[in-house]
Amino acid sequence: MTTPVDAILARRRLTNKLIAAKAAVRLRPFFDPRVNVIVGDGTLITGVEAVIAAFAAQFSDPDFVAFVRTPDVVELDTLGARAAERGTWVAVSRSEGEHIAGWYLAAWTKARGQWLIESETFVTLRP
Repeated sequence: MTTPVDAILARRRLTNKLIAAKAAVRLRPFFDPRVNVIVGDGTLITGVEAVIAAFAAQFSDPDFVAFVRTPDVVELDTLGARAAERGTWVAVSRSEGEHIAGWYLAAWTKARGQWLIESETFVTLRP
């Protein structure tokens, strides 16, 4: 049986693959409808439709290669219904390679048997 931590890590690996494939619409099932994302420059994006639109805008840039999130730790709450994922992230472009990077924190919630991203905060540490 898959543990909650393993399930979250598997979903993170899949989101990384979908981002590299520039498949914005296919990312929708990974987010809570009311998701909040604070991107590396501090901008707040609210709601799954706005998050998907932001991904689609990034993917339309021919220089874009990927955003890669690498988890360091995933910890569950005592009820097993929420989790925190912490790690590093990097943006990769064709012209500059790994050009911006930093730390992230993602909050996950379990809904209808699936782990969904409730919020993500990205802090740029290497512009």
